[in-house]
Amino acid sequence: MATTMKQHRTHSPSPPHRRRRTTTPSPPPSQPLPLPFPSHTTTPNLPPKLQLLCQIISATPSSLVESHLDVTGLRVTSHDVEQILKLSYNSPAAAVKFFRWAGRDKDHSPYSWNLVIDLLGKNNLFDAMWDAMGSLMRNGMVTLATFASVFGSYARAGRVEEAVGTFDGMERYGIQRDVVALNSLLSAICREGGKTTRAEEYLRVCRVGVRPDGDTYAILLEGWESEGNVDCARGTFEDMVKEIGWDPCNVPAYDSYLCTLLKGKNGIHEALKSLSAMSERRCTPGFKFFKVALEECARRDDARGAALLWEAMTVRNAFRPDSQMYNMMISLHCNLENPDIARRFLDEMVYDGVFPDARCYSVILRSFIKTKRTREAAAMFSEMVKNEFVPSQDNCAAAVKFFLASGEPYVAIKVWKYMTEHFDSDLEDTANALVLELRDKNMLPEAVKYAEDVIERRIKLHSSTLSKLKQSLTKARKEPVYDELLRKWKAH
Repeated sequence: MATTMKQHRTHSPSPPHRRRRTTTPSPPPSQPLPLPFPSHTTTPNLPPKLQLLCQIISATPSSLVESHLDVTGLRVTSHDVEQILKLSYNSPAAAVKFFRWAGRDKDHSPYSWNLVIDLLGKNNLFDAMWDAMGSLMRNGMVTLATFASVFGSYARAGRVEEAVGTFDGMERYGIQRDVVALNSLLSAICREGGKTTRAEEYLRVCRVGVRPDGDTYAILLEGWESEGNVDCARGTFEDMVKEIGWDPCNVPAYDSYLCTLLKGKNGIHEALKSLSAMSERRCTPGFKFFKVALEECARRDDARGAALLWEAMTVRNAFRPDSQMYNMMISLHCNLENPDIARRFLDEMVYDGVFPDARCYSVILRSFIKTKRTREAAAMFSEMVKNEFVPSQDNCAAAVKFFLASGEPYVAIKVWKYMTEHFDSDLEDTANALVLELRDKNMLPEAVKYAEDVIERRIKLHSSTLSKLKQSLTKARKEPVYDELLRKWKAH
C-alpha cells in the first residue's frame, strides 16, 4: 500500500529553510494575488470519469471528499491521478484528500508526487508542501524537478530568500548542488520579473562552490531583457566573457543581450557594433534578435541599419528570413518611397521558400501610386489580379484616380471593373470621378457608357455629374442620348 503524507507527517526531515513555528508567523514580504489555474471547467473533451471526480474535488468540502469519492465506486489509474491533479490547483486541500484516497491501493507515480508538491507550493501552502517533500524523500523519489517546482513556488510568492535557502539545503535531500540546480533556481527567480538583481547577487555569493556556465548567464541576460535594464545587461555580458569566454553555442545569451541593447539610447547602433564583435569571434545571436532589430529599424525608418542586419542575417549567418521579415523590409522601403527596392525584396522571397501575400503587393502598389510610377503601378495591379490577391478597396480607388490623372484612362477602367466585381459599397466617389474624368478627356461615349453602368448598379450618380454630361452631350448635339440617360437616372 502506498505511503501517505499523513503517515509521515511527524517524521519528515526539516526543510533546509525552516525555522521553529511561532503562534503569529510574519506574512511573506510580497504576497502576489493568486493566479487562475486551469480546471475541468475550462478543459474540453475531458472523459466523463475525470469530469465527475474533478467536480467532486472542486465542489466538496475537503473533510467530505474521501467519503464522496468512495460513493462513486470508481477506480483510478496513475494517469487519471496525474490528469486530475493538474486540474485541481484551485482546490488544494481537496486535491490532497483525493491524492490520499487514490493511493489506498496503489503506489503513486513520481510525477503525481511532484504535482502535489507543485500544487501546494503554487497555493503558498509551504508547510504542507514540505510534509509532502518528506514523504517523497522517504519513497526515494525526490528529483531536481521537485526542487525546481519548489524554487518556482517561492519565487512566485516573492519569497526569494526561502528559494535560496532551499537550494542551499537540497543536498540533505540527496540532490547535488550543481550548475544545473543553480540554473533552475536562477530561472525561477528571474522568471517572476524585477528579481534579476537578486539572482545575480546570489550568483556572486555561490559561484565559488558552483561554477556558472553559459546557461547561467543566458538566464540572467534574459532577465535583464525582460526588465529592459541595458546597463546591468552590459555588466553581466562582460562577466560572462571574462568567466567562460566566447562560445558559439551560447546563442540564447547573445540573443537576449542584443535584444536588450536595442532598448537603450542609440540601441540599433550599439547592437550592430556588438553583433560585429560577436561575428569576429564566430558567435551569433538567434533568429529572435534579427526580427526584433528589423522591427526597430522599420519603426525608425532606418534603411541603413536594416541593410546591415539583413546582410548579417542572410550572408554571414545564413538565416532564411520569414514572411514577416520580408514584409518589414518591404514596408520600410515603401515608407521611404523606394518602391523599386521593395519590389526587389518581393522578387527574392520565393528563393527563400517564402511566398508573398496580399499585404506585400498592396504596400508596393500604394508606394508606386504615391511616387507616381504609372507603368510599375499598372504592372503591379495586373500581377496581383493574376495571382488572385485582392487589392484593398482603398488601393483600387486610389489607383483609378491615379491612372486617370496620369493619362491612362483604360487602365483606370480596368481597375474600376475589378472594383465592381469585388466590392458592392462605398463606390460612389470613385464612380463619379471616373465618369467626369472620361468626359473631361473627350471620351464622351465611354463616359456615357459608364454613367449608365453606374446607374444600373444602383450606385449614386451625382446630379452635378449628370449636369456636366448634359453640357457635353448638348454641345455634341446628342440630346437624345442625354434624355435616355436622364430617364434611367430618374427610374433608379
